[in-house]
Amino acid sequence: MNIMANTLDRGYFMYQKEFEDKALEVLRSGWYVLGREVSSFEAEFADYIGCRHCVGLASGLDALWIAFRILGFGPGDEVLVQGNTYIASVMGITINGATPVFVEPDAYYNLDASKLEEKITDKTKAILVVHLYGQASNMGEIMRIAGKYHLRVVEDCAQSHGAKFHGRMTGSFGDIGCFSFYPSKNLGAFGDAGAIVTNDDRIAEEVRIFRNYGSEKRYYNKVVGTNSRLDELQAGLLRVRLRHMDELEQQKRGICERYLGELDGEKFELPKVREDATHIWHQFVIRSDRRDELVEYLKEKGIGSIIHYPIPPHLSEAYRYLGFQKGSFPITEKYADSVLSLPLYYGMKEEEQSYVIEWMNRF
Repeated sequence: MNIMANTLDRGYFMYQKEFEDKALEVLRSGWYVLGREVSSFEAEFADYIGCRHCVGLASGLDALWIAFRILGFGPGDEVLVQGNTYIASVMGITINGATPVFVEPDAYYNLDASKLEEKITDKTKAILVVHLYGQASNMGEIMRIAGKYHLRVVEDCAQSHGAKFHGRMTGSFGDIGCFSFYPSKNLGAFGDAGAIVTNDDRIAEEVRIFRNYGSEKRYYNKVVGTNSRLDELQAGLLRVRLRHMDELEQQKRGICERYLGELDGEKFELPKVREDATHIWHQFVIRSDRRDELVEYLKEKGIGSIIHYPIPPHLSEAYRYLGFQKGSFPITEKYADSVLSLPLYYGMKEEEQSYVIEWMNRF
């Protein structure tokens, strides 16, 4: 048996006719940018998250850097962010000239709220919360600290579409929630796509202007903006998948419940779920001190796996200028050396799940 770490076509075939009907509808409409599909998706996704506004953008990275641009952060400003995130989170800060201040993660792979206050200085302007792997962060404590120090909060929800903390969706807590709809996400498009959600009318309007060359109306440019527009085709296809999010979430939860119940917890560090949070299982991440050996073993058995992520941002060549060395963030680095994502995708068959479990337990 050959099992990929992720395969995207199964999710397409599950709703093939709906996707193809929608694609033809958009193609035949003659309107491909900022039309009815985009405005409809924005309204539907805002309602899904529980926010007043959603603004569709070209990618999740665009959502991040535009968020900090609209909030007005730049050189001399510091933003707190967890050390074990994907590098795009950090790029959203540094593209604007601001400085990332790394905070170690907790046992749930998210920002350790207990370590925030020690990092706050008079230059600290915001907290970037990353709901990594699909589990909601400790938003109660994070929002309390943000309020105490008058800090803005941006949520990176690229992996947490539908995850909740105390019954409230990720993306609805901070000033801005940033989403990616990259094809591998739980709510994935068929190309690059992203969005910002917010309850702030002014922020929403400024993002709408900024994404379209800074134009409030055609050929009248209010600011120097950018071109970052969710296109009609991706918006239409996202509307199809959004209608099925509850059943899709249940499907992934079922797979991960099997993993949690049947994988040998003595051999691997299995993921923990925070009591007051929900996990939508963008990834099922285990830890092993023999991770690299395990990867090769699984490969021999025809089982794919992915490391999310092998090089933490502070040790990447891109951020060498920040001056960090190996050992600067030991928990972050320990995770980078031991995490492994197991196969997980829509349409994963029971026999495929069983095969992964069997060979994992034989390791």
